[in-house]
Formats: sequence, C-alpha cells, structure tokens
Amino acid sequence: MINIYWRMKMPKIIINGKEIEFEKGMTVLQACEIANVEIPRFCYHEKLSIAGNCRMCLVEMEKSAKPIASCAMPAAEGMNIKTNTPFVEKARKGVMEFLLANHPLDCPVCDQGGECDLQDQSMFYGIDKSRFVENKRQVKEKYMGPLIKTQMTRCIHCTRCVRFATEVAGVPEIGAIGRGEDMEITTYLEKAMESELSANVIDLCPVGALTSKPYAFEARPWELKKTESIDVMDSVGSNIRVDTYNWEVKRILPRLNNEINEEWISDKTRYSCDGLLKQRLDSPYIKKDNRLKKSTWDEAIDLILDKIKATNANEIGGHIGDMVNLENALAFKKFFKVLNSNNLEFREKKFYINSSEKMNYLFNSSIRGIEDSDLILLIGTNPRHEATMVNARIRKAFAQKKTSIFSIGNPGDLTYDYTILGNKSDDIKKILNKESEFSKKLLTSKKPIIIIGESVLELKSGKYIFEEIKNFLKNNNFIKKDWNALNFLPQNASTVGLIDLKILSEENEKNYSFFKKLNNHEFKLLYLLGSDNIEFKKNDEFVIYQGSHGDRGAEIADVVLPSPAYTEQNGLYENLEGRVQECKKASYPIGEALEDWKIFNLIMKKLRKTKDLSNFDLLRKEVLNFIPNISRLNELPVYKDSLSKNLETNFISEDILIKELDYFYTNSISRASKTMSECRMINKSSKKTGTDN
Repeated sequence: MINIYWRMKMPKIIINGKEIEFEKGMTVLQACEIANVEIPRFCYHEKLSIAGNCRMCLVEMEKSAKPIASCAMPAAEGMNIKTNTPFVEKARKGVMEFLLANHPLDCPVCDQGGECDLQDQSMFYGIDKSRFVENKRQVKEKYMGPLIKTQMTRCIHCTRCVRFATEVAGVPEIGAIGRGEDMEITTYLEKAMESELSANVIDLCPVGALTSKPYAFEARPWELKKTESIDVMDSVGSNIRVDTYNWEVKRILPRLNNEINEEWISDKTRYSCDGLLKQRLDSPYIKKDNRLKKSTWDEAIDLILDKIKATNANEIGGHIGDMVNLENALAFKKFFKVLNSNNLEFREKKFYINSSEKMNYLFNSSIRGIEDSDLILLIGTNPRHEATMVNARIRKAFAQKKTSIFSIGNPGDLTYDYTILGNKSDDIKKILNKESEFSKKLLTSKKPIIIIGESVLELKSGKYIFEEIKNFLKNNNFIKKDWNALNFLPQNASTVGLIDLKILSEENEKNYSFFKKLNNHEFKLLYLLGSDNIEFKKNDEFVIYQGSHGDRGAEIADVVLPSPAYTEQNGLYENLEGRVQECKKASYPIGEALEDWKIFNLIMKKLRKTKDLSNFDLLRKEVLNFIPNISRLNELPVYKDSLSKNLETNFISEDILIKELDYFYTNSISRASKTMSECRMINKSSKKTGTDN
C-alpha cells in the first residue's frame, strides 16, 4: 500500500505529449532523460553543479514566450514540454551559430576529432553556414603543466573545468578572467594544476580546448583497440579503458563505475602508461663479471636449478610485489610448496595484519559508503596520495554533506578541511577510553568511518591500535551488517588478494620472521616476483628477479627473468573493498617475456615435478575457491559476523608520523614514465618555492 501511495504522490510532467513521473527536485533535462528524449548540452554534467552557460539545452515550455534552458529549470507538476518543434530547432541552431562564431575550423588537426561533443552536436543540431563576417577572436595558449595541452581559441566557456577543479578536485586554481568577448579560462598564475585529478578536465572538455599533452598527435580514436580493464597503481581498482595502437598502449581513460571511481581517475593511473614502453625486460639476463648480460631461457633456468639444489629449503625466501595478479601469486605459492619453503612475504615494510577474519583487512564501509557517513576519522593515513579516488569521495562527502573530518597524525593538504586530534598513540587511547571530547562525537554519530593507514600499523603499538579500535567499534554497535565503520587502507593493488590467498604463514604474519631472516642475511636464495620496493642490503644472497621492468629489483639480481606488465596478461585483482575484478589483456608481452605461472612451470619441469604444473584456467578456479566471503566478480564480499576473540595487546606511547609517499614514483611502471618524472619535478619545484597549496 505504501508503494502505491508513493507512486500516486509522484509529480508528473508532459514531455512531447507523453506523461512522465519524476522525483521532486529534478530539472526538466533530467525528466527528459527519464522519457528517453535526447537533449543536447555542453555545460551540463551529472557530477557537477548547474551553470546554465551554453544554452544548448533549450526546449519549449507551454505558456512561455521564450525557450527555456532545461538544465537549470526545475521540473514542476503539470509542465508541458516540447523538445522537437520548429521553435526549438530554430533556437538551437541560433545557439550553435553563436558558439561557432569564434571557433577555429581546425578539426583535421584537433586531437578531440572523432570524439568531440561540439562536432557531433553541430552535425545534428547546427546549421551548415554562418552569417558572421567579423574577424574571429584569438586567445593566447595557457600553460597548465605537462599533462594538459591548451588551445583556448576553441573554448566555448562551458566552465566544466572550472567547476571540476573547485568542486571535485578541491583546488580552485582554474577560473575565468575578463568579461564578454575578452573572457578567458585559465589557471590564475599560469602554472601547473596541483591536483592528482587534474587531467580529468580533458575528458570533461566538450571541445578541443583542453587535450592530452602526452597523447598529442599520437592516434585517432577510430584507429585504437579499446579494452575494458582495471587500474593497479593503487588499491582502489579504478575501472579504466586501455586504448592500444599496434599493441602499444597509447592512452588510458576512465570507465564509469559509480561504486568505485565514478568517472574520474588519478593522473598516475592515466599517464603512467608511457612507462610500459621504457626500461622493459625483453629477455633473460645473467650477471657475469658484475654485469647483467643477455642469456637464454635454458641457461637462466639451469643456473636457477643449480642454486635451488644447492640451497636448503629454509634458506630460500620469496617476496611478491605490489602489482602481481592473484593467479600468478597462487602459482608462486604452489611453486614454493614444491621447494618445501614457506618463507613468503608481500609486505614491503613491517606492518600489523590480522588475517583471522576478512573484515580485518578491508575497507568495510565501501568507497560509495563514504558519501553516507556523518563522521570520518583518519588514523595515520594520507588518502590523497595513498588512494586518490578514496580521497575524492571524502572530498565529495565534505563538499555536499558537510561531513566532519578528523585526523590523528598530520597528513598535510587533503583538499578539504579537517581537524587534527593529536599526533601520538596516547590520543587514540584517550578516545577509546572515552576520555576525549571526540569520543562523544563518535558515539553520537550514526554512520562513522574510521580509516586506518599502514603508517600507524608499522608502530610497535600497531596491534594495540587496530585491535582496540575494532573492539571499541564492536562494543558500540558500529560493526554490523548494514554498517561497518572499521576500515583498513592498503597502499598496494595486490595486498588484499594476497592476504586472502594465505601467502603469509602464521609465523611470518605475527613475528615478521621473513624480515628478520632477510636483515640477518639468513637467506641464501631470494626470489623476487615483481618486487621492486622492498629495501634491504644485499650480501651473499643469490637474487632472482622476475618482472617487467629493469627497476630496483633487477639492479640487485643475479638472474633476471622477463614477465609481462599488467596490460599484457589476464588476471584477477582484489581491491581494498574486497571486490574481485578482472584485469584484461590489452597488448602482448614484449620480446621473450613469459607469464609468471609459465616460468614456474618451466622450472618445475626441469625439477621433474610435472604433477604440480598449472594452467591459467585451473589457477583462476583455485583463486576463486580460496577467496572467503566472495559473492561474484565486481561485487562486494558477503558480510559475516565477527567471531574472533579479543587479543592481548600492549600499549606503547609513540608519535604517529605519516610517511610521505613519493606519489609519482610508487612502482616500477611510474618510475619508468617520462610523464611521471616531469610531474614529480614540477611538484618538487613548487614545494621549494612555496607555491603549493
């Protein structure tokens, strides 16, 4: 009965003679979309505030002498709207004529050609001639950094870029100067836009005014093969589209997913792709006379076999890197089982993990859930650099709902206002013991979110902090099926999946025995699988590096085995929410590179362990069986009640320092990228001169 009553109360609007129900608060344009009526637009965008600049969305409203801008007009009960009359057609042609009055006719050399809103809409709604005989105005090009190429004569002043910078990115650096014909869109100080989301203005620009500088004149959109995939530059798992030309990755664009990244991606996700061509490993290498020299697969594997046979199983260690997919990680685990070694690790530094139940290492509130929260507490994390798209959601909650944000530890500029509650572990203890004023705010909130970063879990009291926060939330009914306030923010794409695969033995997980053996040089053979970020001083260890780039791991290796990058093979990844997604093959591996599981098969064949050989389909089935609480691909995991007992913990008074990430150089691909190097240089120089926000 309630549903029937609600439907009866919904207001109705007439569009092109059909009666349509709409929700209160909608605009006429949104009501037209419900009616499947296409309305042309340039300035309107679903994720941005309404500007009403371009007037392209004009429609006819009964009893109105003039056409109305449908994007800015609130829909009301009984309105009669017409979108396809001669009156509307004439109005749109007039608007298009004005928009093109100063637009240069340079479509053949414009990078937007083939995917340009202005091009498409002038074809459908424009006129084939112009009555303007005056000289076209010309606007000087603006400098917006190494990512954004400007041709501001093409600009139609839709202000999408201005609204995005202010509302979504949180850096109000782009705006309009001048008035009337002299109006120009620019960064106020003509410097690089200081945001990790800056290049999204390229996707937003409906004309060719803002285009991609690294991609300029590289290819036309119809020449590119498009592959839907996911990003592995951080743990968010942003949905992306990989565009390739002759199997070379030319660009990476965002793919709409309102659950994860909406329609934005970080600059690192978008522009690290040129690193896929640089410093690549294309054949096996063996160190001879202190230099790496090209070798053959047979020679490299024979040398590895000799070392394995001459080494005790407990002296063999393996480390898995930050971008390794689940199938290859499982193959590595099975390979080490054949070697009778359980010295496996994936953490790059010693931080506390409790893998006894899944909620302990997930972002349980979900990325979309951030928008529903009424209080956010950051503990030892800088989400702007560690998970840019999570930070964008927090910014959205702050901007739209005025959500209160607090932090323990100083993360620096996060693009929104927040209050620092303290910089010591004692401040956390006060909150948990209800000795702090913040405790009252936390307990009276309905949907709080506590985000725990890796920096705080590295402390000696990391176990105390995590377990006591969990107990506090559980005791106050903040961990339940419809809302779980406990959130761990991992930095790497592979972290959550590798915990699910039980890569760590209990001893390694609790006592950091791998790191102890590594630092005491107890390993005689160390196998690095795509691992470039682990820091240790090499002594007499025989190091095998298996990966895609000649980076830090390859520099210290005695044997180098080439394997594909993430765009060159299929594989599953589990993002910080526990959502299992598929990364799809967009191009082919370079040179003699082989997929990781195939390399382990080659070694096991020579070890005469043919019973343990794997194939990709079998590995994927095993991976999906391994993952607890899984529902389906691309879905959040199933919630299960916490059954774990309270653990004994020790409190230690410590300072909470948030370790600064070298944001543009976090992995081997971004370190090989020329574009990321330029961004890093500009970022460093702006900090030195004090021009950063």
